[in-house]
Amino acid sequence: MLSVVNNAEAGAEGRLGLDEICREGARTMLAAALEAKVDAYLAELVDERDEDGHRLVTRNGHARRRKVQTVAGAVEIEAPRVNDCRVDQATGEKAQFKSVVIPPWCRRSPKVTEVLPLLYLHGLSTGDFVPALEGFFGSAAGLSASVITRLTTAWQDEHRAFMARNLADRDYVYLWADGVHFNVRLEEERLCCLVIVGVRLDGKKELIAIADGYRESTDSWAALLRDLRHRDMRAPVVAVGDGALGFWAALRDVFPETKEQRCWVHKCANILDALPKSIQPLAKKMLTEVRDAEDREHARDAAQKLRDDLGPLLCFFDFPAEHWVHLKTANPIESTFSTVRLRTKVTKGPGSRAAGLAMAFKLIEAAEDRWRYVNGAALVALVRAGATFRKGVLVETVAKQEEVAA
Repeated sequence: MLSVVNNAEAGAEGRLGLDEICREGARTMLAAALEAKVDAYLAELVDERDEDGHRLVTRNGHARRRKVQTVAGAVEIEAPRVNDCRVDQATGEKAQFKSVVIPPWCRRSPKVTEVLPLLYLHGLSTGDFVPALEGFFGSAAGLSASVITRLTTAWQDEHRAFMARNLADRDYVYLWADGVHFNVRLEEERLCCLVIVGVRLDGKKELIAIADGYRESTDSWAALLRDLRHRDMRAPVVAVGDGALGFWAALRDVFPETKEQRCWVHKCANILDALPKSIQPLAKKMLTEVRDAEDREHARDAAQKLRDDLGPLLCFFDFPAEHWVHLKTANPIESTFSTVRLRTKVTKGPGSRAAGLAMAFKLIEAAEDRWRYVNGAALVALVRAGATFRKGVLVETVAKQEEVAA
């Protein structure tokens, strides 16, 4: 009879050997890539010579050994050096070989650099980085808590640059605006992030601005909107937001030509909160019938308690039917900020308002890559051009259909 005996020590040695094989393979391939790049550079400039016929570009040994953190662990490299004696006649600067594989300052691969802010933003505290990553990467060199502290400082600089950029090359046809509140660990006042997301002419969603506001006041919103106008942002056709009076008052002052569309999610929640629980299911059903009506006339027939805000709530009917689902709510902001709330819940809030804004900015920036284009993206340009839509269909198309029917 045969039996299987588990040898934990042998298994550990096997796993260790596998990791070492991966690291050695990565080191060998990386060394070969570095040498190949230098060979190609020298071959391209082989005819560059001085007055005495000596080559201006030659090898110059290797740089000191250093370790680079990669997904395969810490890999030791010895980068080849190049002696480039060419001088730019226009600027007088000496030419210099720069490796695109590993720059001289590089200590971590791009994948490792990307994972650090993501781990931090999704809840890993700075003190946990060393024990968490030491086992994964094989070494904690260059992955200390101080690295994350420097990253947060860099994010603040990136946020400031983002909020100072010129917007003349962008045309936002729709925009969503919302204020998102979360705690600041070292301050009593909660941080109110004023967030604006827009839809470009090509139908792509894009973050426009994220700024610190005071309780979503009119002055705070007006200051942000004026700043956008000052940076050459064109007035959007439609703005979508909740019932916060501060934003709408500021919008009418800065961009009076922009149409208002109230968020149905917020409106329904406010109405249901004011009703007894026993009739909330029926009320919710009735509100849904208004929101999802096939056109404005049917929506008006279904509306009773929404008379005060009926115009702004039904604004979306004036635009392509493909865009209705996007214009009914401020969901692009709400869904994205669920990640921010997750991070602040784990860490009890950022340490400062500036850090909180930078953290929110980087999270939205990461989420932006996953945002999909609006439905009927080609119709966005028609909206900006002032095209008229009847029951969600371009009037020109409706006229042709009526001609065919006649």
